[in-house]
Amino acid sequence: MPTEQVTLRTHDGDCPAHVMTPGGDGPWPAVIFYGDAGGIRPGMTEMAERLADAGHVVSLPDLFYRFGPYGPLVPKEVFKGDVMAVLGPLMATTGTDKAAEDTGAFLAYLDTRKDVAGSKIGAVGFCMGGGIAIAAAGTWPQRFAAVASFHGGRLATDAPTSPHLRVPDLAAELYIGVADNDASYPPEMAARFEEALTKAGVRYRAELYQGALHGWMMPDFPVHDAEAAERGWRAMLALFERTLRV
Repeated sequence: MPTEQVTLRTHDGDCPAHVMTPGGDGPWPAVIFYGDAGGIRPGMTEMAERLADAGHVVSLPDLFYRFGPYGPLVPKEVFKGDVMAVLGPLMATTGTDKAAEDTGAFLAYLDTRKDVAGSKIGAVGFCMGGGIAIAAAGTWPQRFAAVASFHGGRLATDAPTSPHLRVPDLAAELYIGVADNDASYPPEMAARFEEALTKAGVRYRAELYQGALHGWMMPDFPVHDAEAAERGWRAMLALFERTLRV
């Protein structure tokens, strides 16, 4: 699995990123991978590698680059203690607005690669990365053809940076994988978000993963659900196959 470590220059500094490719000459469609609050770690790079193995150039930027060096964190250990004491300071350094702006640098880098097919790319986000992926696609609608969000939280709030406010600008097709009984995305919020999508005419599919908890896709989370995760992978890869192949 060819993997590169690169530095992407944003308005706020240098953002480290992993770039994974399938191997060979390409070109392949590109996907930006927006991670969760656990930051860059082996479990996340393994997910990005799997996505690359499926035939994509995958950019995995460190969303917490403003914080400085950290970790890698071990989620099963983090969840045994005061989670927000560990993750809160990291999360405070970014958000949907900052990460959406950073995406300009991520796109500019992908544009320099000869192994990327076409100008339309995909995005996938997990947990907090779900909202970031949606906001990024709304900020750069001419570039994103597809977005997948898994157990994304706070997708429709009263905050001025709420992802649902970017929905009218979306040109991408959207897949939303929803955790069951998720306090960060309760049914009333889901209804609000889907209402915004419907009103804007966005093509989307939302699916509830019955019995799966927030974070079920992450292989290193204590709530990982292997069967539900495979269902999520199938949905994501089908979305990208349909929308990104040129």
